[in-house]
Amino acid sequence: MRTGVALGSNLGDRTENLRAARRAILALSGVKPPVLASSIYETEPVNCEPGVGEFLNAVVEFEHEGDPAALLEQLIRIEESLGRQRDHARNVSRTIDLDLLYCGALEIDSKRLQLPHPRLHLRRFVLRPLADIRSELILPRQTRTVRKLLAQVDDSGKMVRLNNDWEAR
Repeated sequence: MRTGVALGSNLGDRTENLRAARRAILALSGVKPPVLASSIYETEPVNCEPGVGEFLNAVVEFEHEGDPAALLEQLIRIEESLGRQRDHARNVSRTIDLDLLYCGALEIDSKRLQLPHPRLHLRRFVLRPLADIRSELILPRQTRTVRKLLAQVDDSGKMVRLNNDWEAR
């Protein structure tokens, strides 16, 4: 099933953090082509601690064969391997943040996993990259396309498109 993952970083070499996470995700056993990758966007932090640096954000989508809960655990292990601490406060600076956005049309609402991601439709820093690759996608529990959801987000924060060739190296 088509599966989307959001990537974000605001510590260290942010672009390399995204590249390393992308490589690790695509190396997972259940991940198959075709792979779509958005451009990278630099965005202002949202609800983070004062004085933090800007985030780099992107989205990748791929075909996934397997259990979404197991994929979530694999994403958490990738985050940890790239220096993310699990015992952190919510919305703090991080080397890498991986959010499982959707897995096809699945709707899951457990303590550990919510699909689609419960705040996806409210986050410009996720919708803008997702619109690069799937602007006409209608997410589970939504009636409007990603493009239309993006147009409705009330967020005037700075967002700069950096590049679309970040998978290299």
